Amino acid sequence: MGVKNLWDILESCKKTVPLHHLQNKRVCVDLSCWMVQLHNVSKSHACLKEKVYLRGLFHRLRALIALNCSVVFVSDGSIPAIKLSTYRRRLNMGKEVEHNETNSQQATSLRRNMGSEFSIMIKEAKALGMALGISCLNGIEEAEAQCALLNFESLCDGCFSSDSDIFLFGARTVYRDICLGDGGHIVCYEMADIEKELGFGRDSLIALSLLLGSDYYPGVHGLGPESACQIVKSVGDKFILKKIASEGLEWAKRRKGGVNNLQKDDKVLQVINAYMKPKCHSADSDVVHRAFAQYQFQRIKLHQICAELFEWPPERTDGYILPSIAERDLRRFANLRTISSELGVNPPLDEIPVKCPVSEIVKNRRVQGRECYEVSWEKMDGLETSVVPADLIKSACPEKILEFEEKKAQKKKQNIQKRRPKKKESTSSVAELDENLQNLLLDINLGDKANCNGDSFGFSTAMAATDVSTSDISHRSDKDREPLRNISNNVAVSSSISISSVHKVEVIDLLSPSPAPKKSHEQRSSKQNVEVINLIDLENDMSPEHKEKAKDLRLFLAGIRNEMH
Repeated sequence: MGVKNLWDILESCKKTVPLHHLQNKRVCVDLSCWMVQLHNVSKSHACLKEKVYLRGLFHRLRALIALNCSVVFVSDGSIPAIKLSTYRRRLNMGKEVEHNETNSQQATSLRRNMGSEFSIMIKEAKALGMALGISCLNGIEEAEAQCALLNFESLCDGCFSSDSDIFLFGARTVYRDICLGDGGHIVCYEMADIEKELGFGRDSLIALSLLLGSDYYPGVHGLGPESACQIVKSVGDKFILKKIASEGLEWAKRRKGGVNNLQKDDKVLQVINAYMKPKCHSADSDVVHRAFAQYQFQRIKLHQICAELFEWPPERTDGYILPSIAERDLRRFANLRTISSELGVNPPLDEIPVKCPVSEIVKNRRVQGRECYEVSWEKMDGLETSVVPADLIKSACPEKILEFEEKKAQKKKQNIQKRRPKKKESTSSVAELDENLQNLLLDINLGDKANCNGDSFGFSTAMAATDVSTSDISHRSDKDREPLRNISNNVAVSSSISISSVHKVEVIDLLSPSPAPKKSHEQRSSKQNVEVINLIDLENDMSPEHKEKAKDLRLFLAGIRNEMH
């Protein structure tokens, strides 16, 4: 429980920060608080049988492992003598404690009942943590007191605990809760914010525990949180404990306007001493050093534990934990490169003594609105690819991003080149038009031979087509001229009249635009004869069938001309 109403008093100092706030940090976890939280979520018999609380612990840990957040479990030791009466009330006369204690004045701390259901849950949690490379520090008495000491001595960046009296033991940064949904977040309290915004230091918080009540003291009857805060602020953080130590709590009741029926209580001094000097392992002890040593991930052991507790096959266990292990290794590699850069040493990626965990980037991904990459891993047995944040790749191995972008550009270029053969389809379409035009001209010429006026019409039409095609070709590029040359040649070949037998005759289609003048009339008439044939007049002498074919011919020629533009 901690201090009564203290979380409400500290509400204005609460901060909700993203889970990645914990990346590359070290935290201590009050293991009992976590197990109580997870157990309360799943109190049904089915949930207890399926170890749902341990699954929740597993997923919390793998999320922190992926962030390269070093975790140290801290478990409760013996029950402090000053807390025995509270345990009796809370646990119905000693289900959690042995029954041979004396009164709190004479008793020392009491060993816990290690055979209780809750103690077995703690033991399972420790075994799961060890398989994941997480050590556990067994406290002498209160786990939150040990966490607070480690945080106060800067051996960890913060403490996970839901007991508000952790501030009274000296903690500076406390994480009350953790949520893994929607990217994850944590609820954080900083002692610096409490001091600045509320004016309460550690001594003031201890005074509030005496006034409001805690696990160590029942408090002053009839005193609420608002009145208690006013009393503490009126004295000040520097003097509040001195006043209580010298006068007891009678003055607090008098300020409230009540009857002075409180006697000086010697237990007040015991409470102050319990908070200021808790029984803990010192920061420089061998026990603490062993707990903060780096432990290896035990994959086979984890397979066995998950199979026994959750009935998971090894593949499922690997699917959960290996991506987190790989991401943690990449963060450690990024930290190595950052430290190296700060020292002015920036070797190429392939010359770094520690090999980069990433083999290559497979593709871009977006997870919950965040830019990510799917990557393949070097020598990660059981894991081929997984998704990691893009900013992590940028800090760890930006060279891999350059390689990936170059491959993407090259692949895009190859795809563009594969689409270019469509031009062949255009050429084949022109060839089809050429063939259709030949067939049409052959049909017209065959019809002309059966008609009395067919020779003159066929000749003039073919010559007109030849002249138009030649004129159009002269204004085009070599590439565009080729189809039209074929058409004009086919027109000339398909004509039943030999052009060589004609005396340099220039045929002009009056329906087409007039060609630009080249020389004077005298010069032209001196070198060649010009015969103007009006196709409209010839059409008047043709049968309706031939008129229709002549019209189709002109449409074909116009269509080809427009298509080539």
